[in-house]
Amino acid sequence: MELISEIREIYDNYCLQTEILAASIRHPIHFKESALRGADCATLPYSTFLSLFKHPLTDSGLQKFMEDAKTIIW
Repeated sequence: MELISEIREIYDNYCLQTEILAASIRHPIHFKESALRGADCATLPYSTFLSLFKHPLTDSGLQKFMEDAKTIIW
């Protein structure tokens, strides 16, 4: 991750027009960190991509919403 930060800083210092690719991202946290540090795009396995959309609080919130929706009288 430090390398991405350094590359971003150098490119920004010299107004170089290029994009930074974070390659072989294997964990959702690494995906987030590379984006925060200035990577423009990333390569990652499909399973890692899918895990970006999963979170325990999202799952429980959706479940609660669906249960509440059943109680609404239309």
